[in-house]
Amino acid sequence: MNLPFFIARRYLVKQKGTFSSFIIKIAIVATALSVAVMILSAAVITGFKTTITEKLFAFNGHVHLETYDPTNSNSLTLKPLSVDNRLISEIKKIPHVQQVFPFTQRPTIIQVHNQIEGIQLKGIDKDFHFLKGITLTGKQIDFTDSAYAKQIILSQTTANRLSVAVGDTVQLNFIEAGSALPRIRRVTVAGIYHSGMEEIDKSFGICDTRLLQRINNWQANNINGYQINLENEKYSDTVANYIISNLVSNSSGITAYTIPDLYAGIYDWLSITNTNSMILLVIMGIVAIINMATVLLIVMVDRTTMIGILKSLGMSYGGTRNIFLYIAALVGIAGTLGGNLLALVLCWIQTKYGIIQMNEDTYYMKYAPVKIIWWQVGLIDVVTLLLCVLCMWLPTLYIRRIQPAKVLQFK
Repeated sequence: MNLPFFIARRYLVKQKGTFSSFIIKIAIVATALSVAVMILSAAVITGFKTTITEKLFAFNGHVHLETYDPTNSNSLTLKPLSVDNRLISEIKKIPHVQQVFPFTQRPTIIQVHNQIEGIQLKGIDKDFHFLKGITLTGKQIDFTDSAYAKQIILSQTTANRLSVAVGDTVQLNFIEAGSALPRIRRVTVAGIYHSGMEEIDKSFGICDTRLLQRINNWQANNINGYQINLENEKYSDTVANYIISNLVSNSSGITAYTIPDLYAGIYDWLSITNTNSMILLVIMGIVAIINMATVLLIVMVDRTTMIGILKSLGMSYGGTRNIFLYIAALVGIAGTLGGNLLALVLCWIQTKYGIIQMNEDTYYMKYAPVKIIWWQVGLIDVVTLLLCVLCMWLPTLYIRRIQPAKVLQFK
């Protein structure tokens, strides 16, 4: 029999209604709250990052192959690429690649109701579709017109600024280099999309790629680049490097960009949230450790008589110390389980009902997102328990100072 563990377990069970019992309950509650806060902070930060990146990928995919532009000039006259079906086929064979879409892109000025708005038009074909994370009101573009679809999809942000709705007609003004007059096209708003990402919603609209090819005086197989959708963002760099190293010749003038490359500012912002999360985790871990150390010291002071009796009966310092380490471990386990339950319940409530709301203009989402990653929960639990037990060694040094003759002389 493990005598220290037996005594620790009996001590916790038989202390109902005593001062020690009250202190231990406070320790369990405090540990549970610390663990719950750590799990919730990790879930919110993970959910926040996942939601932001999903919105970016939903519109842009994960990797772009485009003409190399060292000055990032966004010139209207960048040399177009020719659709390479062999290249598309080879890219589709790469592990983790789901889809490859050719696209065109050109700035335009939308004019309607005596209002104007400048956006980038992204030309797509009939195979293109939004990924999860973007909502669409209205219809997709109808590509059945033999010339080009005279329809457009605007963002909710742009539609609100121009006061247009699905079915309205707008005028597209394409500025030509060296010409004082724009080329004009009238199109109908087929649908309105919403991502919640200001960088996308205020900047992009969707149209038939054939429209932009005509405006650019390009051939039917001329494009600006390829959008590649992957099954997971973590493969972006690997796929981009593989394409450049193995599938694209050095003389082709093509380069690969990942979404973190294109939206470096957003990813820098997200990295700051990682730092904030780590600071919060460290603070709550320290609170849990200090709480456990204080409680264990109080319990030892309260149970000096028991320690004196055990010492007088011949129990070693190590055995007596282990009793309180077991008490700390059992209290830590109870608090950790309680913290897990509390955190998971709160995450479920937020996911189900969206109680905590956010300013979408600032945070790109209407509700605080939560995403539980089980290895993070397990890591928080294990580290909390280990730190609680390991940091109990210092308070147990008090046991060495207890002399059985002094604590038992009045018993």
